Amino acid sequence: MSNEAKALEGIRRASGTEQGEYSIDEFVSHHIDELPRTYWKKHLGTETPSSEQVIGLLALRSKWDDEEVYDFTLPEDVTDYVVSVSFDDEGNIEDIEMES
Repeated sequence: MSNEAKALEGIRRASGTEQGEYSIDEFVSHHIDELPRTYWKKHLGTETPSSEQVIGLLALRSKWDDEEVYDFTLPEDVTDYVVSVSFDDEGNIEDIEMES
């Protein structure tokens, strides 16, 4: 499994946990509240997506080679926020954060 796939799986696992409270869960709730219902309808076929559906939409925005950090965001440049996943030297997820 690639680190990008590991990062997405880590985001999914963090959702609904203490680790995810101020990262992925905050990202999801913020964007469900802020983006127009038409955005969700276009991408997910519903105006009121679940957390799992929003997480499933995440796309890689950038990867920082020097630090093994992956930044994920929503399609179509609708936000400046990213969910950033960093790895330690052993290839384990070190941190998941919401950043702008």
